[in-house]
Amino acid sequence: MDASYRRAGTGSGSAPRSVEDIYKDYRSRRSAILRALTHDVEEFYALCDPEKENLCLYGYANEAWEVALPAEEVPTELPEPALGINFARDGMNRGDWLALVAVHSDSWLVSVAFYYAARLNRSDRKRLFGMMNDLPTVFEVVSSGVKQSKERDRSGTDNGGRNKLSVKQTSEPRLENNAREPDEGYDEDDSNHSETLCGTCGGIYSADEFWIGCDVCEKWYHGKCVKITPAKAESIKQYKCPSCCNSKRPRPI
Repeated sequence: MDASYRRAGTGSGSAPRSVEDIYKDYRSRRSAILRALTHDVEEFYALCDPEKENLCLYGYANEAWEVALPAEEVPTELPEPALGINFARDGMNRGDWLALVAVHSDSWLVSVAFYYAARLNRSDRKRLFGMMNDLPTVFEVVSSGVKQSKERDRSGTDNGGRNKLSVKQTSEPRLENNAREPDEGYDEDDSNHSETLCGTCGGIYSADEFWIGCDVCEKWYHGKCVKITPAKAESIKQYKCPSCCNSKRPRPI
């Protein structure tokens, strides 16, 4: 990927200008970063070789990610991600390192969005931030997965898969109609779930996160997005997501 595309990162040649376009760009870049730090974590980890020069993690508007050298020109066209993430890789616990990259990535995502939002008025900037803030941060998603992974390691069990998905008695999440084809290079275990998207934040399924399925609409959600913990899920006989709870339409027979 050439440097000019990496700097612009839109693939369209024009910068997003409206609140909706900037938010779409933010979500796409966020999705790319999440992909690198969850589903593609083994590939990402291998690319961050401490023996290499300063490296950055880029997320693009086409939802692709890249570990690459920073742009050479000063000042750069867009704000740049944290520099040298690879140098800390072997000096930290792996989960802590991923969380560190995640929190720096959140800062970068916000800085790019508000770089594009510089010409918006005050109310539009506030609306943009509100839309962005409704999504869990990359750090929240990554650190939640790391925490649950550590808890499983300590307990020596995954509780029959309940901590991975739902209170429903099933081993696999239902795949959404708008799901994307799994990328090549996924681990075999991930490929069975890689098309499942969270009904709230649009994040991609990760086996390291707690998910819960709605018994009405049959969509799947991060437990964190709908404020359901694994402990709380144990006492729920039939789960209804916020959308179904707020819907006045009668449930289909």
